Amino acid sequence: MSKKVAFLQGNEAAAHGALYAGCNFFGGYPITPSTEVAEVMSVELPKIGGKFVQMEDEIGAMAAILGASLAGSKVLTSTSGPGLSLKQELIGYGCIAEIPCVVYNVMRGGPSTGMPTGPSQSDVMAAKWGTHGDHPAICLVPASVQETYEEVIRAFNLSEKYRTPVMVMPDEIVAHMRERIVFPEQGEVEVVSRKSPSVSPEQYKPYDTSFGDVPPLASFGSGYKFHVTGLNKMQDGFPTTKAEIVQAEEERQVRKVEANADDIVTFEEYQLDDADVVVIAYGSTSRSARYAVNAAREQGLKAGMFRIKTFWPFPDKQIKALAGKVKGFIVPEMNLGMCANEVERCAQGKAPIHGIFRVDGEPINPDQILDKMKEVK
Repeated sequence: MSKKVAFLQGNEAAAHGALYAGCNFFGGYPITPSTEVAEVMSVELPKIGGKFVQMEDEIGAMAAILGASLAGSKVLTSTSGPGLSLKQELIGYGCIAEIPCVVYNVMRGGPSTGMPTGPSQSDVMAAKWGTHGDHPAICLVPASVQETYEEVIRAFNLSEKYRTPVMVMPDEIVAHMRERIVFPEQGEVEVVSRKSPSVSPEQYKPYDTSFGDVPPLASFGSGYKFHVTGLNKMQDGFPTTKAEIVQAEEERQVRKVEANADDIVTFEEYQLDDADVVVIAYGSTSRSARYAVNAAREQGLKAGMFRIKTFWPFPDKQIKALAGKVKGFIVPEMNLGMCANEVERCAQGKAPIHGIFRVDGEPINPDQILDKMKEVK
């Protein structure tokens, strides 16, 4: 039997990916350029017995999905720019309380209201540093409509597996472009659900590290009573200020992601075997980069591309390895150097970094990248 094929917008694909992953609760607030996610979920969730709620603002939307997740639902919210800023305190709450959830954020210009209808890649630092304190961070940056569908499924899986908020951050071009998408059959793509407790309600502790860095999570209303707080906590969930417990607790929360980077980090290598100049790109900019690499090869330049699919954890190991082999990196991005700074950190002076930065609401085109390649060669 042939698979279902559709012609979808990136945001529509994201909603359908969430449904495939088992999402049964959406809490959101309309904001350009992500509103189509909410529109699709408002239609599709009632069909499967799920719940859609439009909250009074972005803060309420984030609070709603955290509560629904603690009650056992797989949850999604969608936003952009200033909406992400409003969610940050509760994203931090989700991190410290270890509540699985997926935040789909379409990147547009900023800061503040910025350029609501223009593309940007300006939120990748907010994905890691937007909320204060040390905390785990997982952020996926898809480059096509098909990949948006697939990465939203993966975001749910990672969120459930590691008990943490996960962000999916397409730029506006990816979110609003329309492309052919092939839907997988049910069961064809793995769907992960959180680990449930194996002890009795009387023995259950929501942050019991004897089960490892990711403790099992019970659902409110399932017979398990437990405490959740935004404060540093003990294994029973109640607050503590004991230095040794706080230190160990925060280190564990970061470690559960960073120590599993090989399971989380994904990337694409293109024409790297003999490349002298490597373009490091993500999102829609990587599409221009691929075109530029092909054009460079036709002109005799040994160019290649390393495409970031998982921005956080950053692919440190892979970029460090490349830095010792190439003459230089080119980092095109629709911001003023957020990724380039991370590449420079990883390269440790072994290869120069050349940035191409645009914040004028226009995409980076292949000719800009090709011209920079000719300078670097």
